[in-house]
Amino acid sequence: MRPLPLLLAGLGLLAWSRRPRPLAALSDRVVLITGGSRGLGLALAQECARLGARLVLTARDEQELDRARVTLTGTEVLTVPADLTRPGEGERVVQAALARFGRLDVLINNAGIIQVGPLHHLNASDYQQAMAINFFAGVHLTYAARPHLRRTRGRILNITSIGARVPVPHLASYVASKFAMRGFSRVSRAELARDGITVVTADPGLMRTGSARHAETRGQTKREYLWFALGDNAPILSLNADEAARRLVQALRRGEPEVVVGGPALALAYAERLAPNVLSGLLNVMNRSLPTPTRQPEREVGAQSETPLTRANPIKQAAEQRWNADAR
Repeated sequence: MRPLPLLLAGLGLLAWSRRPRPLAALSDRVVLITGGSRGLGLALAQECARLGARLVLTARDEQELDRARVTLTGTEVLTVPADLTRPGEGERVVQAALARFGRLDVLINNAGIIQVGPLHHLNASDYQQAMAINFFAGVHLTYAARPHLRRTRGRILNITSIGARVPVPHLASYVASKFAMRGFSRVSRAELARDGITVVTADPGLMRTGSARHAETRGQTKREYLWFALGDNAPILSLNADEAARRLVQALRRGEPEVVVGGPALALAYAERLAPNVLSGLLNVMNRSLPTPTRQPEREVGAQSETPLTRANPIKQAAEQRWNADAR
């Protein structure tokens, strides 16, 4: 046999022998979840609680954290209000977890924001805000948690998005920040393996979490919110939050390198890999169907952009009532 095939076979065997072992259970493990007060973060918290984990939830709003804690029965829950875009806040959250539980086993970087609108109406501040929350908050928390996860041979689950693979029009700041987080997550997996830390990258598609009402809309705000909210709650295009959380936690326990969640998201991921020119053409068509830039752009939060059509959607209403305690 030639040297090259032997070398490749040897490297493959070495990689296989060093693959992460599946977590037998989350019972009594300490799991820190950012953005854990509502939406996907709350769904992840409920799934981890169901499996017996002890929880540390962090988010900016203390009242939302208190409401989330009420829904999490049968386990210990510590809530830590924090703005992870501020220096030192990630370290403070980690220290609070250690003070309460004495250890840290899992970090789930989930906190994020989304801005919806054409490039023409996004400014530098929008990109800075998206990067601060969607990227740098997770980076800082990873560094703060690393020495403690090394002791427990812990795991990190980084929630990116299918937008970290596919450049969806009218989501430029969101897509840019998620591309950055996906890159950091994949590099972290390679480098932190030496410390016994397993990093899992998650690229979920649309999920029915009721979080569209918190999206920031730019330009023709009502029309932007209309397409985003309808797609975010369409039964075929989006995934139930319970099912999404179950699949994500399953990937965490298995130690998978990367997981794409949701049928449409998988289709987009394959299209991006196998037929990028075709996908690019489809995205161009999609962009032409979206609201055009306007001379008098508006800037609103999704809830301010509601119309009778979006407000009357029963699927959206149910998701908001379950996963967003502040929904009105």
